Amino acid sequence: MYGDKVTILGFPANNFGGQEPGTNLQIAEFCKANYGVTFQMFEKISVKGADQHPLYEWLKEKTGEEPSWNFCKYLVKPDGSVKFFKSSVKPMDKQILDNI
Repeated sequence: MYGDKVTILGFPANNFGGQEPGTNLQIAEFCKANYGVTFQMFEKISVKGADQHPLYEWLKEKTGEEPSWNFCKYLVKPDGSVKFFKSSVKPMDKQILDNI
């Protein structure tokens, strides 16, 4: 629906209850088979804690928010502003769509 305006990037992390202990390939295959993921999946990183990846340090600095569970979302706009959405907010939720 918004393919010309939005690029989705997936960053697996094993920070939440050890839910993603597999390899990058195993995680990508699981996401494709179980969730129909077609967007780009990156290598597993740490999204919070002492070993937090610099990308998530930047996102936290911009929003004051860091992931509290899997499937949290950040919308980075062309002007550099960033919006955070909790994992309970679905990808096609009005909250997100209104910000695109």
